[in-house]
Amino acid sequence: MTDPSCALPTVRSSAVPDEQPGTPDGAACALPSAAVPGRTWQGPGPQERFEILRRTRSVAIVGASDNPARASFFVATYLLGSAPYDVYFVNPRAHTILGRPAYASLADLPVTPDLVDVFRRHDDLPGVAAEAVAAGAKTLWLQLGSWHEDAAALAEEAGLSVVMDRCVKIEHARFHGGLHLAGFDTGVISSRRQLLSRRADL
Repeated sequence: MTDPSCALPTVRSSAVPDEQPGTPDGAACALPSAAVPGRTWQGPGPQERFEILRRTRSVAIVGASDNPARASFFVATYLLGSAPYDVYFVNPRAHTILGRPAYASLADLPVTPDLVDVFRRHDDLPGVAAEAVAAGAKTLWLQLGSWHEDAAALAEEAGLSVVMDRCVKIEHARFHGGLHLAGFDTGVISSRRQLLSRRADL
């Protein structure tokens, strides 16, 4: 039975489905939302997000945790088991997470991550954005429930792609027809999964 905390609305038949930021479609990988005066930033659309995830080879999870109750643990478990990425964990208070080394900062990673997935408090986000820029990352991804337009502007001015208020796990699974792996009823038929698979191979 699907865990209602992770329940998603049925995906409609568009080639790459989209949803509005802030919808409660993945509480298990969401962070508490910070109050913001208004959202003026327009992020990448579904096709652009698909391309970001398609070209990504390595992901650094900033704010990773070995606590199974944390959103970052849920996402990390999915990425390690169901996505073709090299995954690195950043948490200065941890030595290992899910049997892998944890690093104190992005600067300490042994590689330059393509995508930095952030699970940090609202006030920490500009600093993490600056670290992602300094590390040479290609994408700054603020997790579901996380939104900071100053952090986004800082990263975009340095040439990074930015995604906010979206879950990497949900986005990757949706675009690759894989939500069924987590027990979600997506309404995605096999021919559509094959179409997305062919796109990913292009």
